[in-house]
This record gives sequence, structure tokens and C-alpha cells, in this order.
Amino acid sequence: MNPVRIIIVLVAAVSAIGLAVLMQRAMGGKPAKSEAVASSPAPTLDAKPMTLVLVAKRDLAIGTRLTKDDVEWKAWPADAVSPVYLTNGAAPVEPQNGAAKAVKTVGEAAGVLGGAPPEAAVEGAIVRDPLLAGEPVVARKIVRGGEGGYLSVVLSPGARAMAVPVTSETAAGGFILPGDRVDVLISRDAPNSDSNGAGKQVVAETVLQNIRVLALDQATTAEKDAKTIVAATATLEVRPAEAEALTRAKASGPVTLALRAYTDLGGPSGVAAPSQDSTVIRINRGGQTSSIAVRQ
Repeated sequence: MNPVRIIIVLVAAVSAIGLAVLMQRAMGGKPAKSEAVASSPAPTLDAKPMTLVLVAKRDLAIGTRLTKDDVEWKAWPADAVSPVYLTNGAAPVEPQNGAAKAVKTVGEAAGVLGGAPPEAAVEGAIVRDPLLAGEPVVARKIVRGGEGGYLSVVLSPGARAMAVPVTSETAAGGFILPGDRVDVLISRDAPNSDSNGAGKQVVAETVLQNIRVLALDQATTAEKDAKTIVAATATLEVRPAEAEALTRAKASGPVTLALRAYTDLGGPSGVAAPSQDSTVIRINRGGQTSSIAVRQ
């Protein structure tokens, strides 16, 4: 190759390199605009104010009595929170350094800003409509004691609620509480089977056995540390056949509730078996004779 041409090529290459260096220094050493855009982090859609919403931890069926293990607080975008959701009441937290930081900050806010624990938010509540895992808990899907529709939710499938008048004397001195199990007894006057027909005879028999007490007056739960409730009515959970037997019993005479032992709750439940022949005991008091039939 001609030495002159080689020199010209070398000079042109050195000139091009020098021009490129000068242009880069003139721009402050910054990369091209296209490179800057490519290297900048893309904005995240999750970086938005968050709040805490109460959600179900698992699938909850109708009639489930909620506990702290059934619900939890979950970070939720503040602009997607419906007015019917149950929140912890804390102000929405702005994200810091991305969505992960926002979730952590909201979790801390639950304790620092007075957020109630889940068990307090649902204490005494029962599921009225099914809840799926991760679904926000809304007021219309749960019901608490004293609210409308409570008894219809706590009733077992196919059961009925019936009220009977009681006193402290006919309700074990007030020691019967909602949730206890009782036997229902009836006492009535009957014709005296004595040959001379003198005096009167009182017949007592068990009509229903192992029946659940739903409420006393309007109280569906006993107050904390309460040991007795003196009520005028007791609401019992009965099946259709038991409801008929209880209605006949109420029409026949006073109804008495006998409290069952806690260890005896698993016994037979329902209409009591017909009593066998009774033994008549005659009582003579002050010249007046009365008879009491004791069923065996």
C-alpha cells in the first residue's frame, strides 16, 4: 500500500477518536438519552397508599363462630377499600422504597396507631354468609349476639327456637346459662287412682332431655364472670317433634328445667321415652291427703 495513503488513514482515525472524546466531555460525560431511559427503574404499580383490611384466613361456612385464628389483617390498596370493609382505623400509609416497605409499615401501624386485634373485631360474631379465604370480612356477612337474625344463624340445621316461662325456682335457681343443656319436666294434677278417690294426685314426668339453651330473656351469652342469670323466659333449641311435645307440656302445667352435668352432655337428646307405671305415694298433712305419682 502507498505510504501516503496509510498516513492519511491514520490521521483520519486519530481525528475521529479525538472528536468523539471532545463531544463526550462537552456533554458532561453523561450517557445518551436512550441509555438513561433504559437504565432508570420502571415505576411500580404497587407503590400506592396502603391500609389494613380484615380478611378470612380460611374458608368459613355458615354458622361458624369466629375466633382470632379465623381472620387476619391484610395490607390493601387504600383506593380499593370499600366502605363496607372492616379496617383497623389507621390512616393510609404512603409507600417508602417500594411496595414491600409499604406493607411492612402498615403492619407496624396496626400496633402503633391503635389498630384493634382481629379477635376484638369479630368477638362473639357468627358467619351469616359463607366467606372464602382472603375475602374481606363485611358486616352483612357476620352477626353478633343481640343483633337481628342472630338466633336463626346459631340454630342447628332443621332446629327450631321456642321460649318457655321460667323463674329462679323452675330454672335451677338461676344457675342455667346460655349454652347449657337441660331436661324439661312437666308437673300436673291427675285424677287420684286411690280406691276412695280422696285427695289429689300430682304427676311429674320428663318431656324432653338434653336440650340446648339458646338464650335467657334476650341474653344469648352470659356476661364475663357471670355465674347466674335470673330470667323470665328461656329459649330452647328443639326439633319439630320436640316442639310439639313442648307445646303440649306448656299447655298442661308449669314447666321446670333441670340442669344437666357438663359430663353428661353427650347423652341421648330429644323426646323422653314414655315412663313406665308410676308408684303413688300418699301424703297426709293436717288431715288432708294428697298423692304424688313417681314415674319409674
